[in-house]
Amino acid sequence: MQRDLKAMSTTDYDLVVVGGGITGASVAWDASLRGLKVALLEKDDFAHATTAGSSKLIHGGLRYLVNGELKLVRESLRERRIWEVVAPHMVDPLPFILPTYGYGKKGGLVLSIGLTFYDLLSYDRNWLSDDDKKLPGFRSISRKKALELVPTLPKEGLTGAKIYYDCQMYAPERMCLECIQGAVEYGADAANYAEVTGFDVEGDMSVGARVKGVTVKDRLTGDSHRITGKVVVNASGPWADKMMGLVEGDAPARRLIRSKGIHIITREISGKNALAIQSEIGGHFFVIPWRGHTIIGTTDTVFEDDPDDACVSEADIEHFLRVVNSGLPGLDLQRSDVLHFYVGLRPLVDTTPQVAGEDGEEKKDSYNASRAAEVYDHAPGEAVEGLISAIGGKWTTSRHLAEQVVDMALKKLKRSIKTETHCTPLFGGEMGRYKSFVERAVMRHTSISSDIIENLCRNYGSQYEAVLRTAQERPENGDALLKRILPDRPEIGAQVIHAVRHEMATHLSDVVFRRTGLGTLGDPGVEAINTIAGLMGRELNWDETTMAKEISTTRLVFETGHAARESLA
Repeated sequence: MQRDLKAMSTTDYDLVVVGGGITGASVAWDASLRGLKVALLEKDDFAHATTAGSSKLIHGGLRYLVNGELKLVRESLRERRIWEVVAPHMVDPLPFILPTYGYGKKGGLVLSIGLTFYDLLSYDRNWLSDDDKKLPGFRSISRKKALELVPTLPKEGLTGAKIYYDCQMYAPERMCLECIQGAVEYGADAANYAEVTGFDVEGDMSVGARVKGVTVKDRLTGDSHRITGKVVVNASGPWADKMMGLVEGDAPARRLIRSKGIHIITREISGKNALAIQSEIGGHFFVIPWRGHTIIGTTDTVFEDDPDDACVSEADIEHFLRVVNSGLPGLDLQRSDVLHFYVGLRPLVDTTPQVAGEDGEEKKDSYNASRAAEVYDHAPGEAVEGLISAIGGKWTTSRHLAEQVVDMALKKLKRSIKTETHCTPLFGGEMGRYKSFVERAVMRHTSISSDIIENLCRNYGSQYEAVLRTAQERPENGDALLKRILPDRPEIGAQVIHAVRHEMATHLSDVVFRRTGLGTLGDPGVEAINTIAGLMGRELNWDETTMAKEISTTRLVFETGHAARESLA
């Protein structure tokens, strides 16, 4: 996968996709599988924002049942199963404990009714050939058993708990990248650090205009390019309405509510089960086991500043710790328990009535806003042909949203080709039963520690041997590249070289956070970051000034109050 904006500027595309998060990646993957010539453009690194800043869940949306959004729940449950099929190395079942209190909405009877509907709506959840991926129906446990599993639960009024199942992603950043790699394998062209600064519009907006392409600034060189396409898809997530504004002015046809969600990462505190907890002072939150640690999230507050400025502040962490300790008072989490933190902005379609605040001003409500997506054709109402915007949505339903976007694009292109993403493995996903695949990989490479091979299988799936081959591309360094970056971690130097040569990693932060995941559990330390920087620097010919800047901006991400984009400048 190579980056070449100059070559892209001389190519005529069927589809130009703006945005390299999971929505744009899924659109590119779907369209490429259907035979369209696709260009994908991302202003920062792939999956750098909301896609990475999620709770790492592929879930059916149990909470949406309360809002009566049965169609969205059914869609989510179907898509959950599809992700298990096409990405077996990335998506696994995860049990959730849901405590019950009293006899009202939090009581056992009401929750049993809701979970029964949830299971009925997921009637196809076990249409899978891999038994390890199958999800049991919910079950009830006693008060005593609930406290054995979760001693920190509030005891007053506790009557027991329900255990139900959803799914979890191992690495959403890499899963998104695999959609892009799959698209490239089928003929797409992609570029990160390629910022769309304008649309190439032909005609008069007042009587009818057509989008013919986009203007792109190469953020690595400063050069500008014009990339043409018969249809342009705006899949820029929290920036979608701002992208619309480049065509429609200050009053775009669709508005977004940007919902800020922070997560914190702690030591392992929940065992093998995730918890769904209701706090009296801050709504619900999840406590989720992940890679030997625990993710706790998420907040849900309206964010009205520039999406580029989203960050986690000390005040955010302090408030969220109060929420968590209110819901699980026995936990008594302190600031020192927070090993890492991250933020994401949910792009929600602004269709809900605004709620008046205490001061009488109208305020938006993100918590109760629908998570449903919208595919918006700018042609009928706005007289702008050739532009489609994908607005809202969530990780779980991104594949289906992309299917709808490409269906609309094909109508504009006067073509009819059915989607295949529901039955085609992702790049790296073609392996059969995952457990057997890993066992064979370990037996095949007995000279390498099993945890290193297991980590490669998780992150690269059936493509893991490509990383090992990268280590041999320069035989004099091969053995060194198979060594661990840190003594107690399974990441190896070959992953860094592979990221630069084959995965379009150009900044240190790309590798630390989104290619290896070494920094996603917290600061791996000066030694690890310097080692990665040294490997990248030799590949990319960094001078001392560049090296120092890459290290300092990457380390900023581990400090509160700094927007993630600062590390990518």
